Amino acid sequence: MNPDQSTDLIEAARAAAGLAYAPYSKFQVGAALRTRDGRIFSGCNVENASYGLTICAERNAVWSAVARGCRSFSAIAIFTFAEEPTPPCGACRQVLYEFSPDLEILIVNPAGLASRHTLSQLLPLAFGPQHFQP
Repeated sequence: MNPDQSTDLIEAARAAAGLAYAPYSKFQVGAALRTRDGRIFSGCNVENASYGLTICAERNAVWSAVARGCRSFSAIAIFTFAEEPTPPCGACRQVLYEFSPDLEILIVNPAGLASRHTLSQLLPLAFGPQHFQP
């Protein structure tokens, strides 16, 4: 991914984080997912008083993209206002793997790009659709 593409993705994730509904944790997260054809879909975390019903920003971005017919992604930027870089949770890693095992992940905080990973680094020995193939 070239620097301009990274910047666009990071800015979309930052904007999404500002829209997060996080009255309980006060931990706002934004995610921006780039499709292989260059479109960007973003999402934010949305909490609920029944905490199990909370949805993460990364999965919100995936649901948005899938609802528009996109199922192949090249990169995701995840932005939080925390000083410590915050990678996606296990559930989000699994959902992302379903669609793009080779996904590039940019983890960003207010100071800028904090780290860059591949999904396979964050989810080794993953279980996915290939396990259902005869």
